[in-house]
Amino acid sequence: MSLNSLDLPKRPEDTRVVVAMSGGVDSSVVAGLLKKEGYDVVGVTLQLYDHGAATHRVGSCCAGQDIEDARRVSETLGIPHYVLDYEARFREAVINPFADSYAHGETPIPCVACNQTVKFADLLVTAQNLGADALATGHYIRSRQNGAHRALYRPVDANRDQSYFLFATTQEQIDYLRFPLGDLAKPHVREIAAEMGLAVASKHDSQDICFVPQGRYSDVIAKLRPEAANPGEIVHIDGRILGRHSGIVNFTIGQRRGIGIATGEALYVVYLDAENSRVIVGPREALETRKLFLRDTNWLGDENLDDFPEEGIEVAAKVRSTRPPRPAIVKYHDGTLTVDLLEGETGVAPGQACVLYDNETNDARVLGGGFITRSERDARAETMLKNLLNKSREDTAA
Repeated sequence: MSLNSLDLPKRPEDTRVVVAMSGGVDSSVVAGLLKKEGYDVVGVTLQLYDHGAATHRVGSCCAGQDIEDARRVSETLGIPHYVLDYEARFREAVINPFADSYAHGETPIPCVACNQTVKFADLLVTAQNLGADALATGHYIRSRQNGAHRALYRPVDANRDQSYFLFATTQEQIDYLRFPLGDLAKPHVREIAAEMGLAVASKHDSQDICFVPQGRYSDVIAKLRPEAANPGEIVHIDGRILGRHSGIVNFTIGQRRGIGIATGEALYVVYLDAENSRVIVGPREALETRKLFLRDTNWLGDENLDDFPEEGIEVAAKVRSTRPPRPAIVKYHDGTLTVDLLEGETGVAPGQACVLYDNETNDARVLGGGFITRSERDARAETMLKNLLNKSREDTAA
């Protein structure tokens, strides 16, 4: 029997698909396209949080008005729709780890954690319990058959590329998931929504950190982890104390503006010493990062990690969602993935993801990645930072 448009050996009318509906235009169009093709579509929306009035703000996601929007779209399309209360699970798996990570001086990515736990783990099980043959989402990424399994690839619309947030998807999940928007551009998706008469056709896109009111993540962290708001010193990488700050939660690696000191030189945040509540600053060249060490890695390439050659393999690495992939060498030794950035990067912080691709093109395959546990700068800056941190430890011990 021939395969349907989802690469499944069934007629569309015999294929049940659960669509994760956030209330936005993307997932709504996914549900509409699949319904139009004749699939047995079931819409599921997860209620993830509730911030009172904040749930009705422009650009929110998975709460308040968004749930109502998903319900209205489902009525328009004539598909069943269910709302599942996942607030407690979301708090446990996403919000609390997000707060802990910031309190430790990291820059976490809650969207990855949400995909890892709530959307592609818990919701996937729910879809299977509903007898679905696949779980479809509105993410801009492509998947296609690769031998006995499926593989992930960057989407047609490079401006909407969400592959950075999906590197942690397991092979089992990839085989079950479908991403119908991977071959479409966002403007076209909005046109389709309008043609279908969906009320969300012109709705604003959701912001990255959906559970943070007004985008002020520092307020959330200060409430959940008050110790992250402890004041401390602002220290130059050469050891000079330049001033005071009101909490490391207000700073990120690579930040230049709003540091709160005036020295006559351009200074950037180069390190957050959470243990001693210190913000370490330095010149731009002190941000130059050449090597990354990854934790919680997920490898999706065809190569077996244990069979990696000693010199590593050539890949393209993406260290921020807004940065293009750049040439790198990935190595595997004693259970650790390391990434040598051939062109260097700036503003790289622990907690961020490093996502690996097989090349730098728009059709690149996602090979996996991991979270940055630490990085190495150029030799001079690395030596200065280590000396500063070692002195701090010695002073504490004394």
